[in-house]
Amino acid sequence: MGKAGKALKQVLETYSISQNKLAVTMGTGRPNVHRWINEMTDPVADKLLEIRDALRKINPAAADEFIRLYLGDANDDQQV
Repeated sequence: MGKAGKALKQVLETYSISQNKLAVTMGTGRPNVHRWINEMTDPVADKLLEIRDALRKINPAAADEFIRLYLGDANDDQQV
């Protein structure tokens, strides 16, 4: 558990996006966002898409970073 939460927490901090701003943009409660970034629960698949879409509305670069962190870079798995 927690890969999405870790990615989301990093993105919110990096792009100075509040949990509340993300929650309002998504149309969900701030406690849900809090549980995700503190790795208490993982967002389900459809919520991952909603997170991406909400981040895209707030800051497209943040959305791209979230997806990159969540999915990982294909080069991360390759050894040099």
